[in-house]
Amino acid sequence: MRKRTFGMLAATAALAFTVSMAPPAAAEGNPPDCPKGYFCMYSGANQSGKLLKKVSGDWGGYVEGINSVFNNGNPCNGCDHVYFLHWPGIGNNYTRCFHFNPGPGQYKANISGAIGKGVKWGVNAPERASSGTGQSANR
Repeated sequence: MRKRTFGMLAATAALAFTVSMAPPAAAEGNPPDCPKGYFCMYSGANQSGKLLKKVSGDWGGYVEGINSVFNNGNPCNGCDHVYFLHWPGIGNNYTRCFHFNPGPGQYKANISGAIGKGVKWGVNAPERASSGTGQSANR
């Protein structure tokens, strides 16, 4: 019994060591026309179709027909998250956080027919995260 328990513990420890030594997630390649350091909005799903807008800093405006987005930002303490304010067509504004590629966390998404209204770089959500008023979260 003791040998079996010891054998199971040794196997568990070996597995834990192997998992802890796994390499970190590799960054996904740059999507079309979206260089490192940019947040990009596309007309097609999965970063396809026309590049509608790319921004490397805070932005407030209006872009229709967004079907996918990608945060190709750089790792930066306090500035590698992007808050994307969009309107899904009918209803309230939504703010979603995207981490830089490759994460951890979501760094890209398909958003069917959204209207982009703002991008805010940083780790804190914008003041008007989901106001539903139609106002941009950016100044």
